[in-house]
Amino acid sequence: MNELHRHVEDYLRLRRSLGFKLRAHGHVLPQFADYLEDAGVTTPTTVLAVSFAQLPAGVQPIQWAQRLTMVRGFTRYLKTIDPATEVPPDDVFGARYQRPTPYLWQEDEVLCLMEAAGKLQPPLRGLTYVTLFGLLWTTGMRIGEAVGLERSDVDLTAGVLTIREAKEGRSRLVPLEQSATEALASYAVRRNRLCPAPKSTAFFLTNVERTLTRGAVESTFHQIATAIGLRTETKRPRIHDLRHAFAVRVLESWYQSGVDVATGMGLLATYLGHVNPLNTYWYLSASPELIELIAARLGERPGGGER
Repeated sequence: MNELHRHVEDYLRLRRSLGFKLRAHGHVLPQFADYLEDAGVTTPTTVLAVSFAQLPAGVQPIQWAQRLTMVRGFTRYLKTIDPATEVPPDDVFGARYQRPTPYLWQEDEVLCLMEAAGKLQPPLRGLTYVTLFGLLWTTGMRIGEAVGLERSDVDLTAGVLTIREAKEGRSRLVPLEQSATEALASYAVRRNRLCPAPKSTAFFLTNVERTLTRGAVESTFHQIATAIGLRTETKRPRIHDLRHAFAVRVLESWYQSGVDVATGMGLLATYLGHVNPLNTYWYLSASPELIELIAARLGERPGGGER
């Protein structure tokens, strides 16, 4: 192992100690060290960083930009050790991450989705997807968090879910509305009747009595949404948009009821599991209706002006 590889290991160890998982970085950065070693170079340069980022052929520039972003973080770290290290600029490929416009699900659409899911066979599969979709709608959980729930993570007495090892390795508690707790309790009773001897300790089970996977959930969601006409060539809702819709509903209700949104944003960020509160504030611009409510609230303040 040469010195550059040791720096890569030290960098990854440091970042992971702060809670970052860095799975992709763990593959890309050692490859970058190999690339520099093959070139006979011990100090990264911008030219070599960019050429390394472009190694995958036939991909979109955004993928080159993502690889270069990983390298950029490492070179910033390395520059504190070796001042000769060059840090590549962040606009090389003219491709920065753009959040996809969220599809704000309406309640009637979610009910249609759940009704169609309930017709899946065998009965345990249909029951699981109905309950899962309802949980995502009422809590705004990430898909991976929901399918990763163990039975011990679901406290139906207190009405609280424990999310373990979520994004960036963080854990949190998610309080449930009474209706959601009742729905999960009903699911647990029927699940146990349909599957009295499960092969898994997961809360949500599939037709093969094993845990769900995110890939299987997204595939099933696409099939159902397309079959009932919710997903078309021009309208492409994602299952993750249920999370966006939840956040926007909460904010709209706060503005409508006069809640101090600035104070509540921290609570919402914690509930959603956002590491960076800026990700929560982004929802303030996600809905035209929400923007109107914000404008109305501002107009009520002294000096707020007229709408």
